[in-house]
Amino acid sequence: MTTIGLVLTGILAVVAVVLCGIILMQSKRSAGLGAISASSGGDTYWSKNKGNSVEGALEKYTKIGGALFMIIALAINLVG
Repeated sequence: MTTIGLVLTGILAVVAVVLCGIILMQSKRSAGLGAISASSGGDTYWSKNKGNSVEGALEKYTKIGGALFMIIALAINLVG
């Protein structure tokens, strides 16, 4: 394996550990059958401002980390 492949593998391992930590910090979303009723749907204050909360930030970091993980894995596959 080339040097760039080894460096990318190390970066991939770090991203994987960080991504696992971010996922474990998120709270459960088990709304159950209450999520499909009309009374719980709609625009609440919490749903409008979710992006400004810690949970919204963790969700955003999870998406970014997942995309980064996939890109690095693809790059390792192309290099190796």
